[in-house]
Amino acid sequence: MRDSKTFLSAAALIVALVVSALPASAQTGRIGGTIKDTNNQPLKGATVTAENPQASPSSFTATTDDKGRYSIIGLKTGTWKITAVAPGFSPSSGNVPVRSLGAPMPPVDFVLAPGATGPAGALAGVNTKELQAEIQKAMDLANSQQYDAAIVAYQAILTKTPVLTMINGQIAQVQRLQKKYDDAIASYEKVLAADPNNDKSKIEIGMTYLEKGDFAAAEKALLEVASSTSASREVFYNLGEVKFAKAETDEAVKYYQRAVDMDSTWGKPLFKIGLAKLQKADMAGAIETMQKVIAVDPNSAEAAQAKSLIEQLKKG
Repeated sequence: MRDSKTFLSAAALIVALVVSALPASAQTGRIGGTIKDTNNQPLKGATVTAENPQASPSSFTATTDDKGRYSIIGLKTGTWKITAVAPGFSPSSGNVPVRSLGAPMPPVDFVLAPGATGPAGALAGVNTKELQAEIQKAMDLANSQQYDAAIVAYQAILTKTPVLTMINGQIAQVQRLQKKYDDAIASYEKVLAADPNNDKSKIEIGMTYLEKGDFAAAEKALLEVASSTSASREVFYNLGEVKFAKAETDEAVKYYQRAVDMDSTWGKPLFKIGLAKLQKADMAGAIETMQKVIAVDPNSAEAAQAKSLIEQLKKG
């Protein structure tokens, strides 16, 4: 099962903002990339705005993590103006044709030069440096298990900057740590009210049901996402987690394999396939799969676990 605290221990938060609801029938795509300075150093807390007056919603905004990465999903196909800004740097922008999900999109990277600037788009008038500090404070409170204080801090950010609807997702993560599962699901639903195509929140609802012990609801929630053309590797991995928790190992392996088929370099589902083989006393198969984990994802936590497990199995 996914450890909710992992999400909260990240050094930075990426928030995608939706100005209005996107029609369910719309064909959507995503963009992502990095923002760095002229010394090739990542810019944490930089703001990326995507604008297209012909689309609905017409504006999306994200902020970069500590590695300068950002991602925006739910963009209607068409040409979008992408603008990157960061405190102390001159803004940079350009037009990018967005295709529907499934079509490969090259990364949209920015290199910002030093200079004066200010926030643009949906965060116009917002002190992004101050905002980043407030988000970090809330995350620190959550990581130190001051859950009620963390929720209050996140709610204060929402009150001050209501366009940051993805903050509800952070609140939900804290509520999961409190085992307030129904409250967490309600918070994720607030994210979906602003961004109906947010698969991450749909997945998290499924995983919240799993943590609650409601396997049927967890499976139902994740299957709905899996039927979408935009279903990601995470959807199938987490469906595997549900099946594994229900002791339906063969079905779990099918979903883990679908995740592997989507990303052969991801060690997490491969590791679970190896555990499934171990559960069936297929020692040779388990070792072979664990070796694949090490080969394709050598720096992952799963690779470290795979090495340890192989040593134990070889000792007998």
